[in-house]
Amino acid sequence: MPGLLAVHAHPDDETLWTGALLATWARTGGVELVTCTRGERGEVIGEALAHLEGDGPALAVHREGELAAALAALGVARRAFLDELADDGAPRAAARLEDSGMVWVSPGVAGPAPDAPASAFSLADLEATAAVLARRLAATAPDVVVTYGPDGGYGHPDHVRAHQMTMRAVARHVAAGGPAPVVLWAVPAHRVAEVRASGGPRVEVPVAPVVDQVAAAMRAHATQVQAVTEGAGTIDTGTISFALSNDVPLQVGPVEVFEPAPGPVRALAWPAGVDAPGWPVP
Repeated sequence: MPGLLAVHAHPDDETLWTGALLATWARTGGVELVTCTRGERGEVIGEALAHLEGDGPALAVHREGELAAALAALGVARRAFLDELADDGAPRAAARLEDSGMVWVSPGVAGPAPDAPASAFSLADLEATAAVLARRLAATAPDVVVTYGPDGGYGHPDHVRAHQMTMRAVARHVAAGGPAPVVLWAVPAHRVAEVRASGGPRVEVPVAPVVDQVAAAMRAHATQVQAVTEGAGTIDTGTISFALSNDVPLQVGPVEVFEPAPGPVRALAWPAGVDAPGWPVP
């Protein structure tokens, strides 16, 4: 069965952006996650863990544990932080890659934080980090790589850099003679209708068959996600309501949607539960 590599910026992104995809794929195929930072600068929900906010090292350790629990819920066994990757004795991307932080520049749009640390992922040398990920691609040869689109979904500098690094890593991998993977970009909710209306190939993953796994993974990220309720206020059991630290009600489901990166679209035998409208049939 085809293999999948997901590249995400922080712990919790793998669940909020690709939880259904990872859980569905893991039932029949190989899945690996690379997380670029440990979310050291994230806000913290709830009084019980409030002492972690602003304490980057302590929050990083705690969020590593949350990530492990979330991946156990999703059925994903293979994972690494980007700064842990080093193949064939090559140097790592950096001693430590940290959360860059962000500021809101307009409603729903993030931008770089003025106080990003020197160790911030978004400030790390792009070629160095891409080289590390390219070596991982060479070692594992995934059929599909998934990350964010060019704007990172909403402008967070770590999401934007994750996109840039992933695309550069794929280019390096292919230039070195490696097989070209299918590259998918996660489509944020406000663009789903646009992507569907375009009539181009896309990938859709229903949440309902894995809703319990995704909800459990969301609950595992307790410093970041709250009020997780399956099917709340609807008759659709494939939706999950939740909120982040700003208390604004949000919803996952009923379908995760992904669009292919620009370029030729090659045929692929998709795992059961992954729909590919408009995709070439192998």
